[in-house]
Amino acid sequence: MKALCWHGTGDVRIDIVPDPKIMESRDAIVKITATAICGSDLHLYAGLMPTMESGDVLGHEFMGEVMEVGPGAASKLKPGDRVVVPFTISCGSCFFCQKGLFSLCDTSNPNAETARKAMGHSPAGLFGFSHMLGGFAGGQAEYVRVPFADVGPIKIPSGLRDEQVLFLSDIFPTGYMAAENCGMESGDTVAVWGCGPVGQFAIQSAWMLGAARVIAIDRVPERLRMAEKHGGAETIDFGREGVYDRLMEMTKGRGPDRCIDAVGTEAHAGGSFDAVIDKAKVAVYLGTDRPHVLREAILCCRKGGTISIPGVYVGMVDKIPFGAAMNKGLTLKMGQTHMHKYLRPLLERIQKGDIDPSFVITHRLKLTDAPGAYQTFQEKQDGCIKVVMTP
Repeated sequence: MKALCWHGTGDVRIDIVPDPKIMESRDAIVKITATAICGSDLHLYAGLMPTMESGDVLGHEFMGEVMEVGPGAASKLKPGDRVVVPFTISCGSCFFCQKGLFSLCDTSNPNAETARKAMGHSPAGLFGFSHMLGGFAGGQAEYVRVPFADVGPIKIPSGLRDEQVLFLSDIFPTGYMAAENCGMESGDTVAVWGCGPVGQFAIQSAWMLGAARVIAIDRVPERLRMAEKHGGAETIDFGREGVYDRLMEMTKGRGPDRCIDAVGTEAHAGGSFDAVIDKAKVAVYLGTDRPHVLREAILCCRKGGTISIPGVYVGMVDKIPFGAAMNKGLTLKMGQTHMHKYLRPLLERIQKGDIDPSFVITHRLKLTDAPGAYQTFQEKQDGCIKVVMTP
């Protein structure tokens, strides 16, 4: 089959690879009908995630048609079912899955020891996201093997287009959990750093959860326009004005009640001193992350407020104003999304017409166009916010 494979920093190619096969009783094989490029895929493209190997199949946002089911998953799925597959792989029965902490599954990562050495404990396995997180082939391909298929995939009813439900695989639940982690209270002002797809869904979800005001921060004009048009957000262009000063002005000196870092490891901050140092350290392998947004959110958040971090970080971060966080009494909540908790409720939101997630799509391409699409997305060219591909 054809699949998009990683071959090194900035080098992704369409290769012919073996078709996936049922390997465990609870597996299913899914024929991909739609797949997307996620912002966190760009971290792999940029060479920031360790334990990638040449030939790894990328992609963790995908959906399709069930072609084959192992006997252990046959009670839930059958050939012909149309499904969205969550990017986290969870067994459904371990200590963490039973607590609803599905992205922390103790069972699904076969390379848990590698992750433990890096993180202290292993999170769940993830599709297409390094060997440290399982080495599972991703869904930017014609077919994919889905482990624990009796737990993960959600069946999609007829009448909904792929583009309406595809983002249940990651970015819609991720934005929703980011807003939920804020612990919203009546009258809250929420500031969202990063107006990429996760930021857009965090904005939408903040309104759903009762925010009184949402402020979106970015410097890419088309992202800011989307946040205004579809998200009803006030906006700050950090390329034109200082974020701290503007937020203090907008909140009468108090700061936003809740802050969401939807940027993560590859923050850009114009010519700010800390961002220049971060970029230099990454370039000479003295650092792994550029956490400018996290620093800024800590300084901007009101006393006693909450910072939610859906943006992916991959290693060590430094120069974090932890004293400010402690003395201001801030709460920080973060983590990969507990996908299985949100699939059904958010599907119902889509069915009721509360939201059509397809508004974020700017580019519709074939899988064979993926290498060029990665470059376009990475360089923010051609108004690219979200790429959806069909095999």
